[in-house]
Amino acid sequence: MRWKLLLRPGWLALTLVVFGFAVTCFTVLSPWQFDRHDDRSTQNTAVQSSFDEQPRPLAEILPAGQRPGNDTEWRRVLVEGTYLPEHEIIARLRTVQGEPAFEVLTPLRTTSGRVVLVDRGYLRPDNGDVPPYAAAPGGVVRVEARLRADETDPQRRDAFSDVSTQGRMHAYAVDSRTVARATDLDISPGYLQLAAGQPGVLNALPLPQLEAGPFFSYALQWVAFGVMAVLGWAYFTVRELKPGGALSDDGNGPRRKSVAELLAEDEADEPASR
Repeated sequence: MRWKLLLRPGWLALTLVVFGFAVTCFTVLSPWQFDRHDDRSTQNTAVQSSFDEQPRPLAEILPAGQRPGNDTEWRRVLVEGTYLPEHEIIARLRTVQGEPAFEVLTPLRTTSGRVVLVDRGYLRPDNGDVPPYAAAPGGVVRVEARLRADETDPQRRDAFSDVSTQGRMHAYAVDSRTVARATDLDISPGYLQLAAGQPGVLNALPLPQLEAGPFFSYALQWVAFGVMAVLGWAYFTVRELKPGGALSDDGNGPRRKSVAELLAEDEADEPASR
């Protein structure tokens, strides 16, 4: 039976590659892009909704000990307390509006005793170093900010200070847990992104653009790639099994060259044509 010819090692290897690629497209790559599309849609909805509601006290939106989630992130909150500039940390290797930046993270102790992390905004590097910037105001301040979930450094690196940081503590992510470990403060999960015009703000971080992005179309492309790979395999399988095909050994008519042989001949002809 001609179908037994599909058990040849070369064709089996090709089959494994094609179906492995297709399965990866269907189960990994396209779901990954669909998830990114869903995340972007959730973020856009949360940001848009925040414009329509008035800021409320932090304790009403996020009780102590809770982490910001999809239902609370980006919501506008009011906090009253005192900055703790002696525990300030610089987030490095940041990108804001497509350009390198540092972000200044300053803990704030609220009047209720709760400690929260405040992202005061960004600074542009000065020859790679942190430029001079205004200190956080002293005394009790009342600020408006947006709730944000902690970032996660994939390498889980702690904050550090050395000669290259000019004595300042630096971190690789805006993460209340990292700052808590470095300062021995009991900082609430998440952080507050300071709004423009608020006490202590430097250059306020811009809000994300409210657009869907290309993720949904990318997901559909990966599905299409997987389907095309399977259809291509089926086409060439039928083609090569027909009399004269590369997989056929029935001796009926001249042997038709395989796709691999045609490609090899084209590559061999290229130097001669130059």
